[in-house]
Amino acid sequence: MSAAKETNGQCQLPKEDCNGEKGGNHKLNKYVCVCVMATTIISAIFGYVTGVMAGALLFIKEELQISDLQVELLAGILNVCALPACMAAGRTSDYIGRRYTIVLASVIFLLGSLLMGYGSSYLILIIGRCIVGSGVGFALIIAPVYSAEISSPSYRGFLTSLSDVSINFGLLLGYVSNYFLGKLSLNLGWRMMLALPAVPSLVLVILMLKLVESPRWLVMQGRVGEARKVLLLVSNSKEEAEQRLREIKVAAGIDEKCTQDIVEVPNKARSGSGALKELFCKPSPPVRRILIAAIGVHLFQQVCGIEGILLYSPRVFERTGIMNKSKLLLATVGMGISQAVFTFLSAFLLDRVGRRILLLISAGGVVVTLFGLGVCMAMVEHSKEKQMWTIGFTIVFTYIFVAFVAIGIGPVTWVYSSEIFPLRLRAQGLGVGVTVNRISNVVVVSTFISIYKKITLGGSFFMYTGITALAWWFYYTFLPETKGRPLEDMETIFGKKFQVKDTNEAWLRQKA
Repeated sequence: MSAAKETNGQCQLPKEDCNGEKGGNHKLNKYVCVCVMATTIISAIFGYVTGVMAGALLFIKEELQISDLQVELLAGILNVCALPACMAAGRTSDYIGRRYTIVLASVIFLLGSLLMGYGSSYLILIIGRCIVGSGVGFALIIAPVYSAEISSPSYRGFLTSLSDVSINFGLLLGYVSNYFLGKLSLNLGWRMMLALPAVPSLVLVILMLKLVESPRWLVMQGRVGEARKVLLLVSNSKEEAEQRLREIKVAAGIDEKCTQDIVEVPNKARSGSGALKELFCKPSPPVRRILIAAIGVHLFQQVCGIEGILLYSPRVFERTGIMNKSKLLLATVGMGISQAVFTFLSAFLLDRVGRRILLLISAGGVVVTLFGLGVCMAMVEHSKEKQMWTIGFTIVFTYIFVAFVAIGIGPVTWVYSSEIFPLRLRAQGLGVGVTVNRISNVVVVSTFISIYKKITLGGSFFMYTGITALAWWFYYTFLPETKGRPLEDMETIFGKKFQVKDTNEAWLRQKA
């Protein structure tokens, strides 16, 4: 490493930038883009199966004559079944590789979508939803891990966030599907909505068989020669590839001067066994702090109420006085557009503004808009007459709420948690965070109707306002910035006492 000089608080690196990359290697690698874009198809499928259910439930309830309790079960069972898949995904990807885990998730989505499209009864729908839920568990883990592991530090935030961009693009497609396919016959429309993901699932299986494996996973298996070939494809120069390979070898416990293509690696390291024991039984202080950070960001992403509002938005808008089913679905399309646009904007800000700043801006905006929604709904619910102005204000506040989540809390959670774990713990550590995410999601989705019936919709929004204010405090006091830092440096970053004002300066002094 070349020495860094500080002048008036600024870093001057003659040969390397603050990201540890050689000058001139700041171009976005095209092959990496192809790999990440293919991977994000699985995230889009997840987004679609989540979004499409918001409108499909209206038609399913009408045709199958199911109760509100059965509606909650059908909506929430997806994330219940995602829980064991989240934990299995980390170990599976450590064992068979990131690429084949994506293939496995695609096959699961294919089977579940076809079964739900058949949908001859409520029981068949539940079984199909459970299968799709297993695919969701795998997709949530493997897409960000794969994207983070093949990306360079300069563009890791942008590329890893594309998974969340795709989730929201999938949500939007789900809402659009609701609007257009909802015009078909009751018997056909919702079944087509639920069967559509089978097509991209099959396409992704074919694509992933053509693309490369994660170089970091290959090094974990002792396949250093193959990892070098992959790094030459995903780097902009031979020097950058060799530098990244040296860092990965050190992180995997291999001598960086080793020139062998095949290296003996302990079975424990190759299969990922012992990772959960290290995380929970005797973690080092940096690993403990990393685990708390990952669990915290995933918990607060869900308990701000976003999934409940997305899934049950037709009911929220209905309470303001919109009764026409077509208009209800059209309102959800606007919500999907807001989320997709601001998630895409976030992808470009992550490597410029930073993860922590976006989280703080996002959480602050969510607090304000949730409070506004609470006031609007409280006035609707305590007024005996229909107030037309509340319809517009509720829709606007909902769109702005979704935009604030989409620019920070949504995408940053996945980027941050996928990059902070050490290599040996990454897949299974992220699995722990995502398991918390799914448990929180199940609680929010499966209790949303019951809670607002007890404390009103306005009361529910005030409750989520308080929770998100707590999230802002957590982001401010506990999370260091990781923008532009090599993955192999994360334990060092979390090993130092966090100070809000000088996280970047401390890192620069360490590099010097």
